[in-house]
Amino acid sequence: MSTAEQRLKDLGLALPPPQTPVANYVRAVRTGTLVFLAGHLPVEHDKIVYQGKLGRDMDVETGYRAARLVMLNCLASLKEAIGDLDRVQRVVKLLGMVNSAPDFTEQPQVMNGASDLLVQVFGERGRHARSAVGMAGLPSGVAVEIEMIVEVE
Repeated sequence: MSTAEQRLKDLGLALPPPQTPVANYVRAVRTGTLVFLAGHLPVEHDKIVYQGKLGRDMDVETGYRAARLVMLNCLASLKEAIGDLDRVQRVVKLLGMVNSAPDFTEQPQVMNGASDLLVQVFGERGRHARSAVGMAGLPSGVAVEIEMIVEVE
């Protein structure tokens, strides 16, 4: 078991099976030392969870948990692409899209669910640049979708 996966286990978490793409795309593309992950959704046991708009259907704490689940799904796809999460040199960038009510402005706090998990798993290598943006809607009405760019060895 890799150090990163041991840290997940210590947090009481485990990587889920990688999500099956629902359209014409792949989960991850590697070019050189960079891996680009497609947008991932909050899926648990093959079912979409955390549907609705932040600020209308759910609060920031629930959105935080949704972003954390999405990041677990991203990490599962990343592991499949590179074989071992300990090969991560640096998490470079996240794009967090938050399904938001018109007056909701706490997208960064929601995305901390993903960012905090990356720092817990990778330490300083998990600190990253990030955008957290509000969206009028997301696929299947999910609360959060995340894309990620990672540098690997």
